[in-house]
Parts: sequence; C-alpha cells; structure tokens
Amino acid sequence: MEMGEYAASTKQDTEVIPSLLEAISSNELPGFDTIIEGNENETETTSTGRKAESDSIQSHSYSMPVTPTGQLHTPRKVYFNDHPKDMSVIEIPPTENLQPTVRTKYYSQPMPKSVPVSYTEGVSASSTPHKYSGPSQGRSPNGDRLRDTRFDSFKTWSGKLERQLSHLRGKATEPEPERSRVGNDAEGVLPVDRYFDALEGPELDTLRPSEQLMLPDDKTWPFLLRFPVSAFGICLGVSSQAILWKTLASSPSISFLNVSPIVNIVLWYISVALVIIVTIIYGLKITFYFEAVRREYYHPIRVNFFFAPFIALLFLLLGIPPSVTKNLHHAIWYVFMVPFLCLELKIYGQWMSGGQRRLSKVANPSNHLSVVGNFIGALLGASMGLKEGPLFFFAIGLAHYTVLFVTLYQRLPTNETLPKDLHPVFFLFVAAPSVASMAWAKIQGSFDYGARIAYFIALFLYFSLAVRINFFRGIRFSLAWWAYTFPMTGAAIATIRYSNEVSNRVTEAMAIILSAISTLTVTALLVTTLLQAFVFRNLFPNDVSIAISDRPPKPHKRWYHLRNASSDAKDIENYLKFVSNESKDDLEASA
Repeated sequence: MEMGEYAASTKQDTEVIPSLLEAISSNELPGFDTIIEGNENETETTSTGRKAESDSIQSHSYSMPVTPTGQLHTPRKVYFNDHPKDMSVIEIPPTENLQPTVRTKYYSQPMPKSVPVSYTEGVSASSTPHKYSGPSQGRSPNGDRLRDTRFDSFKTWSGKLERQLSHLRGKATEPEPERSRVGNDAEGVLPVDRYFDALEGPELDTLRPSEQLMLPDDKTWPFLLRFPVSAFGICLGVSSQAILWKTLASSPSISFLNVSPIVNIVLWYISVALVIIVTIIYGLKITFYFEAVRREYYHPIRVNFFFAPFIALLFLLLGIPPSVTKNLHHAIWYVFMVPFLCLELKIYGQWMSGGQRRLSKVANPSNHLSVVGNFIGALLGASMGLKEGPLFFFAIGLAHYTVLFVTLYQRLPTNETLPKDLHPVFFLFVAAPSVASMAWAKIQGSFDYGARIAYFIALFLYFSLAVRINFFRGIRFSLAWWAYTFPMTGAAIATIRYSNEVSNRVTEAMAIILSAISTLTVTALLVTTLLQAFVFRNLFPNDVSIAISDRPPKPHKRWYHLRNASSDAKDIENYLKFVSNESKDDLEASA
C-alpha cells in the first residue's frame, strides 16, 4: 500500500520531491527527525489515516533498528518533510482489545550552548530508570569533581574547620557521610600491640606483607602527612654548629686560628630561621592532620623524636651570640625544661612498668634522644648559674643512660639487627657522654676527673665507629643521616673544652680535626638534603608507620592449609636471614 501511495504521488507531482541534503541540514527546524513508536495495529491505522494527506505531504517510510534499550520491537517511521509546520504527530489512543503500553517519544532538538543541560532533559521518563552521576542543571562541572576522601580519616580538625568557614560564608554544606572517623574519640588511639603486629624492622617503619594501609599506597600522600617529626634532626645539626663556632671563637687554646664571631652570628640566625620553618610546617600538620601526629606520638620508637624540638631550642640558647645577649633569665630555663620532665615521666615510666613498651622491647639508638636532653639542660642551667636544677637533670640522665647503654650494647637475641640504612644512628652513642662531660665540668667549675671519664668514653666510642668504614658505606640517603651531625659536633666541642684544660699539640690538633670533620659533614648533608627535597623530591616518602589499620587482617580459611604447609619454608628463610646477617657482621668486624 505504501509503495502504491509513493507511485501515485510521484505521478501527480514530481516537483515536490524533497532534497535529501536540504532535509538533513535543516537541523534547526522544530519537529525534525521525529520518531513515533507504536504497535503493528497502530502502524496500519496510521498509514490508512495518512492516505488522505498524501497529496500535500511527501513522506517516506524507513525501517529503523530498535532502540539501545531493547524495549521497542516495532519499526520506526522517520518523515523527511519540507514543510515541518504542516507535519503533526498522530497519536491513536489504545482500544479495548489492546493492552496499554508505555510509549517513549524521542525528539531531536537543538540544544542552546549557553545553558548547561543535564542528561535527563534530553530523555523522557521510561519504565527503566536512568542513573546519571554527571553535573546537574545550573551547576558548574568544575565544582562537581569527585573529591578524594581517602585522607579524611586523618583530618580530625580541618574537616570541622572547613564546615564552620562554609557556614559563616553562608554557603550550603553537604551532609557529612557516615564513616568510621578514626581519631575523634579515645577509641581511635591504636594500642601498642598493633604497631608491633602491623610493622616490622628495628624502627617499626616497614609494613608487614599481610597488612593493609588505611591510606592509598598507589599515590603520593599530601606533604604534611609525609613530614615526620624526625625532620627536627636537621635543626639539631645546624644549631649545634652555632655552638661549635661560638666555642672556637672564644677558646684560648686555639686562639691562634683567629676565628671571627661573625660565623657564629650567621649560623645562629640560620638555625633560628630553620627551627621556625620546621616548627611552622609541623604545626600545620598538627592543625590539619592531628590524627597523624597522635599516631607518631603513640609509636613506640617515633615518640623519642618528640624530644628533638626542645633540644633544638636548648641548642639555640647555648649558641646565642654575645652580641645578642649575654645573660638569660632563669625562668627561661625552667620553661624549656618542663616539657622534658613531662615526656620523661611518660617514657621512663613505660621502661620500668614493663609490657609492650618495656625497654628491652623498644630499645633503639634513637632512645638516646630521650636521655641526652637531660645533659643539655644541665649544661645550659649550669651556664646560667643554676645549681640544683641542673644537678637534678644530670642525675636522671646518668641513671637512665647507664641502663640504656647496657641494653643497647648487649643487643638481646630477640632484638632485630639494624638495617644498613639506619647505621648512622649508632653515632647517637657518642652524644650523651660528650655532652655529659661538658655539663659536669660546668657544674663543678672545672674539667675534673668525672668530666674526663665521660669525655674519654665518648672519644673511644667515636673512634670505634669511625674506623668501621664498611659499616657506613652504600647507605641510601634519608633523614637518618642527620644522626651523624650533632654527636660529632658534641665530641668536637668537648675536645675543645678538654684542650683548654690540657693544652698541648695533640689536644689542639684533635680539636681542629674533629671540628673540621663536623663542619664538613653538616655542610655536605645540608646541601644533599636541599637537593633531595627540591630537585629530586624524594626526601619525604609515604610514612607507612602512621597509616596502619586499627584492626588486624582477617585470615582467609581457604589459604589456611597453604600457610601451614609453608611453615617449614618460613623457618628455612629465617635461618638463612640469620646466617646472612652473621656473615655480614663477620665481614664488618674484619674491616
């Protein structure tokens, strides 16, 4: 029938055949590319109803494929018309014999470019709902980008601050999703057992293979999360140089060098600026990522580095140039020693009380930081003219250094051997006795036998480590290298003080050599640190120590038999590691 209509209309009027190119290019005309769907009965009725209009409207019928949804199975009719105003969409209501069906109509209309249109405006409602997660109408697509919420568990304070600022600006805030917010209450504090279960290594900074991180390990974390408290070790190395050059400028035994006090002034101001910068950065971490700071504080090894900021401040007071001030108020000493006393009450009490934080379990060369502060405080107090306070802290430091020295020296069989990258921290053995000798000399008023005994112990430990060259070769650079600096500087300053009491060519040469080695080491490390931080940008890797989960991993039963079968293999692997460590120690001992 349709072919007959087409032949009849062609004979009557051959001049009204529409041009295909004109019809396709007329995309701005309303009603173009209209699709009408229906069933087979409606198709026959519609074709019959259009028979009367065949003289005025040229129409063509094409069989179109079904829609992508697969719900429509009847052919579509697409009308190409030169007179769109004369074209109408004929809808025939369903009869009683036909079941009502849902009809979907598709109209291709030009979309204005100035108004953002959502996906739902181009598609009418159908039986199958369409979910679209794109930008909605009236909102900028740039403001709807997905925000990475994987770091929100550590933003204990910043999340509240952002919502408060948005509320003050009158900006609508989205409701906070329900999630387990780690660190908002006391339940967020990790027990010490989790650190030992999830981490391994003498510094507890390596994640076990069976554990998972709370933060993504496939991307670089924000800078504040990667900035550790051990970065204050840089301040210790630079500020100790200010003390060294102040001593060189005022020491009578090496006055022939004519060291200018300007060097002390420049180094002191550099140290002040460095301490301020590091303190501000870590203060921002406390503000925006307080949960990460709290996890560092409860870390059984990392907690020792919380003494470093206060030790750096004591170094600044000891190295202050005479041109800035000569007399410090006694209240300053008490203010700076209160944090030491509070931290020592916590850590030394844990050493004695036992449990997972007992000294035999957490003994590490970094524990020297919790001891050396007592001797530095005693040295500063005695320099200011105090007596009882410096003697009090000297006694505390001496008692706990003796226990720590014996524990670290024997290295119980249950303790792990330090990896090669952490060998520089062995120089912390030199720090405490060298500073203790100067503190006792200030308390007594002379470099007597007690001060000399402590100095000789430090000198022997210094030489015993310096001759083991293979022990410190091939080490990957990290912040642990700064452990070289202030112990070596402390030994050089103690040698200068000793040369003032025992003045001869040997003591003067030792003072000059140790001072030169200390200065060159600090300079080289400072340049290397700047290159690693700003050029290579690998100074601060992801700190996995603070990102362990609060729950142990669930064991998989289907792998249980494999784990049992591999127990012998693990024993063999541990034995091989033990043998390899012994062979390495033998090679180092033979060096």
